Amino acid sequence: MTSLPPSSLSDFPITQKWPAQHPERLQLYSLPTPNGVKVSILLEETGLAYEPHLVNFQTNDQLTPEFISLNPNNKIPAIIDPDGPGGQPLALFESGAILLYLAEKTGQFIPQDAAGRIETIQWVMFQMGGIGPMFGQLGFFHKFAGKDYEDRRPRDRYVAEAKRLLGVLDQRLEGRDWIMGDAYTIADIASFPWIRNLIGFYEAGELVGINDFPNVLRVLAAFVARPAVARGLEIPKRG
Repeated sequence: MTSLPPSSLSDFPITQKWPAQHPERLQLYSLPTPNGVKVSILLEETGLAYEPHLVNFQTNDQLTPEFISLNPNNKIPAIIDPDGPGGQPLALFESGAILLYLAEKTGQFIPQDAAGRIETIQWVMFQMGGIGPMFGQLGFFHKFAGKDYEDRRPRDRYVAEAKRLLGVLDQRLEGRDWIMGDAYTIADIASFPWIRNLIGFYEAGELVGINDFPNVLRVLAAFVARPAVARGLEIPKRG
């Protein structure tokens, strides 16, 4: 027997653990990590009404049945939009997919012409497939348990790949204000939280020779200076 699709927020098991105080708003389940803040930054930029819920990794919230009912991959961020396509609730996970959905829902931060839209998606995929995974592995080997490995080859592999990716991005930004040129888009929102994290939280700026990528640093400074970015970087508030 096929079950009926959810018709309201109360039909989603995750709301039993994180009750919605404002069920008419988009529900965000996240943590202020590079992947998490992509979505909170875009929500702040668009002005969409939303309600954030902290998914606390210290208490393994991401492994609870309630969270896995929304995202079987047990990763943040995830959302439920009570006003999804056709006015029906929509549950969504994967930060890149959420960025695309919200940009298209609001008509903001993605070009309206077909060629510009696809090119923007291309750079979002560049972050999802390259910058995020590689910088995350570099952080593991440089700052966390990877320090215990005497063999430096794994770390050095990720350092080399991080430098290569930064070089690709730096070249792209030559003569441009943002990744797509004059327009600030979801390509920037996807990429720069990770670059900020690489330099700050992972403390790997010197390791990758970040000063060799002046265009990346220039655009990163413009990115973090945006008021919506400053707000989004702190959402959801940690307990």
